[in-house]
Amino acid sequence: MTGPGTAPAPSPPAPIGSHGLLADTRTAALVADDGTIDWCCLPAFDGTPVFGSLLGGACAGHFRMGPLQPGSPPSRRYREDTATLETTWVAGSARLTLTETMIAEVSGRLLPSTLLIRRLSAEGEPVAAVVDFDPRLGEHHRRPRIRRHPELICDFGRLALSLDCHPRLDVLPGRPATVTVAPGRPVTVVLAAAFGEPLVHVDPATAWDLADADEAFWRHWVAGIRPDLPHRPAVVRSLLTLRLLTHSPTGAPVAAPTTSLPEEPGGVRNWDYRYTWPRDASIGVATFLAVGKPVEAEQFLRWLLHAGRLDRPRLPALLTLTGCRVPEERTLTGWPGYAGSTPVRTGNGAAAQHQLDGYGWVLDAAWGYERSGRRLNSETWRTVRGLADTVARRWREPDAGIWEIRDDAAHHVHSKLMGWLALDRALRLGATHRLAERQRRCWERARAALADQIRTQGFAPVLGSYTRAYGSTDLDAALLVLPVLGFDPPGSPRTRGTVDAVRRELSAGGPLLYRYPPGRDGLPGGEGAFLPCSFWLVQALARTGRRFEALALFEDLLGRAGPLGLFGEEMDPVSGEHLGNFPQALTHAALVQAALSLRCTAPADRG
Repeated sequence: MTGPGTAPAPSPPAPIGSHGLLADTRTAALVADDGTIDWCCLPAFDGTPVFGSLLGGACAGHFRMGPLQPGSPPSRRYREDTATLETTWVAGSARLTLTETMIAEVSGRLLPSTLLIRRLSAEGEPVAAVVDFDPRLGEHHRRPRIRRHPELICDFGRLALSLDCHPRLDVLPGRPATVTVAPGRPVTVVLAAAFGEPLVHVDPATAWDLADADEAFWRHWVAGIRPDLPHRPAVVRSLLTLRLLTHSPTGAPVAAPTTSLPEEPGGVRNWDYRYTWPRDASIGVATFLAVGKPVEAEQFLRWLLHAGRLDRPRLPALLTLTGCRVPEERTLTGWPGYAGSTPVRTGNGAAAQHQLDGYGWVLDAAWGYERSGRRLNSETWRTVRGLADTVARRWREPDAGIWEIRDDAAHHVHSKLMGWLALDRALRLGATHRLAERQRRCWERARAALADQIRTQGFAPVLGSYTRAYGSTDLDAALLVLPVLGFDPPGSPRTRGTVDAVRRELSAGGPLLYRYPPGRDGLPGGEGAFLPCSFWLVQALARTGRRFEALALFEDLLGRAGPLGLFGEEMDPVSGEHLGNFPQALTHAALVQAALSLRCTAPADRG
């Protein structure tokens, strides 16, 4: 209860996993189930938040459309094979539906780079609804300059927004407008954004036609995905999510469209994921190639060719969408964070880390590209050679590992395996590309020495498993990729022993796994189970001949998705709530790879 002069307690934030994703391959918005956009950055995924209430509270901006009076929980769905989201509220015989999307393909047309379309429609009876539009820019929640033209124009300097409605509504920032939505008379709202360029106005009728064309575009894209995938609807939703999170101007996939959603509510493990990890992107290359989408793989390889040139031949752990160095990590002042989880960060300190495993992922993607019947051009091959030379020179050094431990570097076994993979794939590529004999011999010596060291120092006979680091008895869920590397045979005692040990020792209950023993990363507090590892377990079981176990695990995991089929980075093993930045591209890529492993090991596919 609140007494005189007492402010009401803030309402709890929407669960992370309840959010829907709207995206246009340049930026994205998260939509809670009450119709509130509580996160959106402009002009790109890694831009400045203009709706930031998810992390910054009410004064950080939001954009709500929905019923005036909240009622029973809504039903939500994506229209089949599209990026269009529908949310429906029911009250008696009345139904109110919010249909919304962002337009993906705007190049070559006189359209704003960001165009968000939201429509409220009623069935049965008229419904009282609200349009609450309150953009605030950046860290200090700057309010816009406002003018009518006749649409509402919000001016932040280089960034400008326009809001148009049909029928015309008296909408002003921070002043909710009420409207009665009658059957057959929908309310359409169009938000356009421009950054450093003229603001193009799109009237609501034209915008709705564009939404129809956008749906047709995505259905055509989905039709090109190979049809023989297990649990195809879930796999298609993951592939659509991966494509929506790929920055179309550059071809760089973003790890997630958010920053600082916590790995533990109230904890400090809140990181900015609005950048591109070459490791994650390389997994996406293999994923798109395997489902019949080579164009997306080619886009990433082109991006990689030009990205990080200032660091060559070192491969940075992460880069901006334009291939530049990631900003230094800093904390936003006055931002309360999600459910009180602070700090809220921008930038990412992991960008300066040495992560040996990234080289293996990238060179494996290049090898997969060639194996699919395509060929690396000479400039890309030169880049590959430089990366392999770096591995041959630096593999003896400790590194931060795939989990970016913010503690002392170590000799991580997974990193060493991926270093071996980098050299192995470079040598395979070298068989059909120009390669000096001296360079070949150097790579061969390094590959052999790495393999010998991994087998002698990275394996614990008492556990029957490879370990997290040399001399350690801790385990690492990243080792679940072992069956697909070709380092040891998938059916070998060492491979099967590692899979079994990880499953047993890092279990978080059911199909969930911790990525390493909780509390062993130098940071206070804990974290949830790491969802990509669960899908890697599915892949590992399938590859080691245990397909029926893998299938049961896969189906269990699919049942833990958010209401719209989206996955975060982590999951609370007790509550089942999604944690971490959302939606997480790595989780969705791992889901698709797990499905591909199930398909490849199906009885009908065995020779």
